[in-house]
Amino acid sequence: MIKKSTDVDMPTLPWRKAPKPPPPKQPLGQDLIVDTAIRILDAEGLDGVSMRRVAQELGTGPASLYAHVSNKDELLELMLERIAGEVRLPDELDPSRWQEQMKEIARSMQRVWMSHADIAKVSLINIPTGSNQLRIAEAMLILMRGGGVPDQVAAWALDRLAMYIDADAIEAAMYTAKLKQGFDPGSYFAGIRDYFQKLPQGRFPTISSMADTLTAGDGDERFEFGLDVFIRGLASYVQK
Repeated sequence: MIKKSTDVDMPTLPWRKAPKPPPPKQPLGQDLIVDTAIRILDAEGLDGVSMRRVAQELGTGPASLYAHVSNKDELLELMLERIAGEVRLPDELDPSRWQEQMKEIARSMQRVWMSHADIAKVSLINIPTGSNQLRIAEAMLILMRGGGVPDQVAAWALDRLAMYIDADAIEAAMYTAKLKQGFDPGSYFAGIRDYFQKLPQGRFPTISSMADTLTAGDGDERFEFGLDVFIRGLASYVQK
């Protein structure tokens, strides 16, 4: 009887490469799960992240993930916490420069959020609790307190500034998604400007006369303007 053949003990043909053994699997753990989820986030956006999708990427079943992560909500929080570790803070906090250093931190947060698709959606609906996120909050509170901002104002400002950064990053993520779909920003804004200019003068005289001004400036310029308005308003609470 001829046994069923296998290729295990067969020599390799001269023009073929010898098969390589599969690489050893990394042991499944929380860090690997979070790393994989962030990779999916960066490639596909937040909608692409699910326990099933992460498990598929890791070559396992969703049930095996639950030994390390309770549910998708926890996974998203862990992703945000990991990403928040990329935010750079000033080497030394200087309350005499609190306004400029607050802006530096805000810019770093915006850049990091924007570099990871729409992770800002997770930030928007979560109170910071992880050490990476709390170090950002701690630095901002130290700066505001040291600059003379009253505690209650500083506490609320921390929340409102985070919302401003989140919203800006979310808008940028949506804008990027539209660009991938073939959106032409030049034509769009030219069309909006033309539309404003043609509005009925009797009903919208100010908007039609300010069409160029209303559509001027890119996203970075507008973010800087909003940040400056926010910090100047915050400074008005400092007792002279």
